[in-house]
Amino acid sequence: MWSAQFVSNVGSWMQTVGAQWLMLSLTSSAAFLGLIQTAATLPVLLFSVPAGVVGDLVDRRKFLLAAQAVMLLAAATLGVLAVAGLVTPWILLALIFALGVGQAFTSPTWQALQPELVAPEERQQAISLGAVNQNLARAVGPAIAGVLLAATSAAALFFVNAASFVAVIAVIVVWRGTRIARTLPREHLGEATRAGARYVAESPALRAVLMRTVLFAFFASPIWALLPLTAQSQLHLGSGGYGFLLGCVGLGALAGAALLPRFRVRFAAGTLVTIGSLALGGVTLILADVHVEALVAIALVFGGLAWILALSTFNSVYQLTLPGWVKTRGMGFYLIAFQGGMAIGSAVVGIAAEQIGLSKTLTVTAAGLLLGPLAALRYKFQTMEPEDLQPAGDWPQPHLSPDDSFSGPVMVTVEYWPRAGSEREFLAELQEARHSRRRTGASSWKVWRDAEQPNRYVEQFVVASWQEHLRQHERVTKRDQERLNRIRALTDPDHPTVVTHLRTPEESTR
Repeated sequence: MWSAQFVSNVGSWMQTVGAQWLMLSLTSSAAFLGLIQTAATLPVLLFSVPAGVVGDLVDRRKFLLAAQAVMLLAAATLGVLAVAGLVTPWILLALIFALGVGQAFTSPTWQALQPELVAPEERQQAISLGAVNQNLARAVGPAIAGVLLAATSAAALFFVNAASFVAVIAVIVVWRGTRIARTLPREHLGEATRAGARYVAESPALRAVLMRTVLFAFFASPIWALLPLTAQSQLHLGSGGYGFLLGCVGLGALAGAALLPRFRVRFAAGTLVTIGSLALGGVTLILADVHVEALVAIALVFGGLAWILALSTFNSVYQLTLPGWVKTRGMGFYLIAFQGGMAIGSAVVGIAAEQIGLSKTLTVTAAGLLLGPLAALRYKFQTMEPEDLQPAGDWPQPHLSPDDSFSGPVMVTVEYWPRAGSEREFLAELQEARHSRRRTGASSWKVWRDAEQPNRYVEQFVVASWQEHLRQHERVTKRDQERLNRIRALTDPDHPTVVTHLRTPEESTR
């Protein structure tokens, strides 16, 4: 699977070179050039969440096959139109967008799937190898593309990309993945989407990664979006020279991948992102002011190394913070943050380069990268052990009386009597538990204190349906269970905790 992905990524980078160079031959507009990156990544912003939800619900093998077939068709169409001389800037953007749609539907499932093929202790490196795959292809694809483009035309690169999808399709055809075991009926698309959104929204650890990813991607986007313009207008290079510069980035990324395990031993995740952001800021300043090809090439090697440090760290910290039940849909939100930041950033810098010039635009974005690590003051990374995110397993399932089947929301109340003197600690732990309740399915949460018996507290939360509440029990992780156990340990043994399930009377729903 890794090898097939590599072949496909090489084809995608060859197409990127062809599309950007073809756009430069069709128009000299920097805005149109920036929109190439936007068209490729905007579909992720639009479709990655529903794609992630679908990836959690359906047969992943069939789902991946359909997405790859769409991408093959779009790439082949682009090649045919290029041969016929019928490509315009807007047609080029439309077909790049179509390829991006296929990528948007593939990426959440593919990124979540590959790390699951190895043991938990190896998943962090497996996630990093996924990022290495993309960046190793960045070294190989543009180099091949530069030679092929000089010898033929952009259409040849589009056909090669179409053929590269055959490798992925072949692997998926022969691969037999394990089906997800379900004890409850499959979630509906809307329910699953809301469940994934709730989980991400109520996880401070995930929100921190997403916010820093958006900032980093936005300010790093000019390196990729405007590099063809830098090569052409500042370094006066042809297509081969542009491919060489992209190859330098890929070589740096490969070096970063080799050094990554050592860096992880010496530095925390937040420090690795800081190093990557500062280094990329320095590289962007060099792109803005230095017009010597050799110096720019050396800088881009370090830029590739810095890119892989930051990118693999964001990806691994995020994935390792997701439990299995929400893994694929959760990756959809990550891809929105990363690719959305790249798409918006590419569009903004393309327009800015036309208005204020290439050098000034790069200088401003470099400042953003250099100041980016300050975000750690507000959004700190939290690391979690894989076993902490495993299902608790022994969390008791609630039961209804035999004649009590119903639809509609369920209100759950939990009555606590904290031990004397522990009220403050108990309430603090209970307030923190609201995140767990919401992550696993609660649409609202509240804690009440009895006005007549001040030592009696009632936790109250509402779940959309009885089935969703049963899923909520299945979603409780060992980490969640530890917090609930700490809460129970602070209660009075003479007053057992009492759980009550309330539903809407049938009369009120008629």
